[in-house]
Amino acid sequence: MTSENDPRYTVPGMTASEGGETIQLLRMRLHALNDLALTLKHVHWNVVGPHFIAVHEMLDPQVDAVRGMVDETAERISTLGGSPAGTPGALVRERGWDDYAVGRAEAIEHLGALDVVYSGIVADHRRAVDAVDKLDPVTQDLLIQHLRSLELFQWFIRAHLENAGGGLSTRSQTTEAAAAEAAGRQALRQP
Repeated sequence: MTSENDPRYTVPGMTASEGGETIQLLRMRLHALNDLALTLKHVHWNVVGPHFIAVHEMLDPQVDAVRGMVDETAERISTLGGSPAGTPGALVRERGWDDYAVGRAEAIEHLGALDVVYSGIVADHRRAVDAVDKLDPVTQDLLIQHLRSLELFQWFIRAHLENAGGGLSTRSQTTEAAAAEAAGRQALRQP
């Protein structure tokens, strides 16, 4: 039996080693995207306040699109000769981040926290795009397609966090909790 990172076969034109390296990279993208879909749904269920309906309804199309990315990523892993690990246990065991930090909260607080989540996802996807540059143009193309949507979704989030002068309330925040707090403080200062 081969390991998940050492497929018996891969696509023509790639070595098993290259396929394995690409599979491992995609495996972490799969975990990140699964986590993002669950996090977006969590926010969808736990958002409150005057902007509830706008945020609640904005998130469902994002959830659907991210779930599509999950499926595409898992199928690419299988195409390369790997076995996608889509179980919650694998995600929790292999991820390098904690669960989403905000429960029931005002819409602006969740949006602040989601900005940090999207920043991490987008940055990691960009690193993955760079890492597969010489390995697999098909996987790189897939990740670039995902980036288009992920960056667009982050813009939707950030539009709520930006002031008229272009300042972002979450600009220097690195944790979800701190970003939620900063966004909440900025909203209180708005007329």
